[in-house]
Amino acid sequence: MLKDLPLSEHIHQHCNESMERALLAERHPLWARSCPELKDIDFIRLGLLRCISVVDSGRHFLQTNEQIYGQLLPHSTYFKSLKSHRRTSMLEAFEQQSYHLHSETLLSQGIDYIKAFPELDEYTIEAADGNFIDHACHTEKNSKGKVYASGGIYALNLRSGLLIFLCLVTNGTQRHQEIPVLRDHIEKQNKGNNSSQKHLYVYDKAVTDFVWWDRQKRHANYMISMLKENSIATLVESIHFDSRHEINTGVEAYSVYELKFLRNSSSNHSQ
Repeated sequence: MLKDLPLSEHIHQHCNESMERALLAERHPLWARSCPELKDIDFIRLGLLRCISVVDSGRHFLQTNEQIYGQLLPHSTYFKSLKSHRRTSMLEAFEQQSYHLHSETLLSQGIDYIKAFPELDEYTIEAADGNFIDHACHTEKNSKGKVYASGGIYALNLRSGLLIFLCLVTNGTQRHQEIPVLRDHIEKQNKGNNSSQKHLYVYDKAVTDFVWWDRQKRHANYMISMLKENSIATLVESIHFDSRHEINTGVEAYSVYELKFLRNSSSNHSQ
């Protein structure tokens, strides 16, 4: 990466490299297609530009894009592309490679926010949560004439600081709970994951399901959360720690607990 490139060129370079990697990652990607009216790489660039633009709507964005950048794009072409399942698959493949590229760059710069915990080197650690926003004005109503907030689950990589979109909960046409969607995402990930990398999720209390997470240990998936008030955990033993070390600032206790109906499961609890 050249340090003297302007930001726009950095973004353009990153997008091109991510697209090249995405095309090479699959033997015959079904999403690969030539679209002269709106190329995939331009579709991605427009999406990034819209995210950082101060606009009120998609039409406002196209008008601003024409006035500032001199690019005339027919409304029908742009809005139809937003509904394309092929472009959705393309973005998923592109996003994975973009994430890997950013991770490689940060690693080469020595970025590791949890390097003080070498015992976690084998883990991918992500703090995840659902995020919902008002539905789009054109969201189709369901059979009862209702629409809902739309959103998905995002995960923050605690090692690199990169944020990634995990899965869609709802587009606003139906009401869905995020935890069943998260479970489905993890189960799907289990089927296609041949890596020996362990995965540690940090989530709120809603994700607590001792039986389900106990089964996830066979896939090296683990979870950290706050203990629910109605949970009954039995103290196994207290663990000694150096309270004077700066890494333990704010920690009052470090102990192992277990549930009576899950003798083989234990959870660390700190206050």
